Amino acid sequence: MIGNFANRGQIWTGDAIGVNAHDFRSDAECIAAPYGIYDVTRNTGFVFIGTSSDTPEFAVDAIRQWWLRNKKHYPRSRKLLILADSGGSNGCRPRLFKKMLQEKMADEFGIKVSVSHYPTGTSKWNPIEHKLFGPISNNWAGVPLTSLSLMIRFIRETKNKSGLSVSAILNRKTYSKGRKVSDREMIKLNIKKNEVCPKWNYSIMPRAKHLN
Repeated sequence: MIGNFANRGQIWTGDAIGVNAHDFRSDAECIAAPYGIYDVTRNTGFVFIGTSSDTPEFAVDAIRQWWLRNKKHYPRSRKLLILADSGGSNGCRPRLFKKMLQEKMADEFGIKVSVSHYPTGTSKWNPIEHKLFGPISNNWAGVPLTSLSLMIRFIRETKNKSGLSVSAILNRKTYSKGRKVSDREMIKLNIKKNEVCPKWNYSIMPRAKHLN
């Protein structure tokens, strides 16, 4: 929640920072949904901050915006590997996540998108938790996130000894919850499941009619 609420952690200050005694949602300026992407090759982070709902479409829009800004670093790449948690907006179950990856990534850019989900209970081994969100949390620890601009500033200023750099953008698009994908729509997706743990590992190839 964005507002004058307590934020875990400590800072050096002459006077204690006064915050609300309770975390009532009605007192919040808004609810921010930070969706993070960590590039393990370049040690860079990208945070897509939404103010609507954290839906599969929102997650794929974040991935798409990251790719638009970073594909210049991989000019010859025709494949993209995504490591993701198995739950939430980019989980292994939401059909809409797969449909949006097909339309907004594989079809639009003509690339093969492979996804490997961490099984339930193992997301703590996801590098993004330690390499991106850990440093971000340390950077704003103890400071009330009273505005979106302050939140974005802390994210963009996040660095560590390993050379991490982080960018962030705000997205005010409204996303609808509960969008369903029918069996008929799923059949049209060009998905190939891996032989090993097919529930969590699959690839989405661009459909022929979308190729340049």
